[in-house]
Amino acid sequence: MPGGGERHFSAFEVTASDIDHMGHVNNTVYLRWIQDAVTAFWKQHAPGEAVRSIAWVALKHEISYRSPAFLDERVDVQMLIDRYVGARAYFDATIRRGETVLAEVKSVWCSVDVSSLRPVRLAREIRASILGGSKATA
Repeated sequence: MPGGGERHFSAFEVTASDIDHMGHVNNTVYLRWIQDAVTAFWKQHAPGEAVRSIAWVALKHEISYRSPAFLDERVDVQMLIDRYVGARAYFDATIRRGETVLAEVKSVWCSVDVSSLRPVRLAREIRASILGGSKATA
């Protein structure tokens, strides 16, 4: 995975409601896992006040599906914030079942002020702590 920021791991169990007419996890479920992983990443790495005052809105997802997931399997999402530019954060994620890569995801998210619902830049200290200081840009 590219980038030098903090990594976050989330685990999900595949349930019956995740399965589509073809017998494997529906594509929309992968998006839910990414959304849940981004939210968990933010809650783990950001200071409490930032978590309360800033929310994230998805702007773009690019998913490369490699292998299907099935009922009762456990999948792990490894999330990494690659860079932060303005109010946009660029995340890379790998979804795995054990050693098998199920999907690779690149997504772009916008940080928004929860009161005004307008885009907001993260403070430099927050960007540096999340990105490890290497790719914290204005």
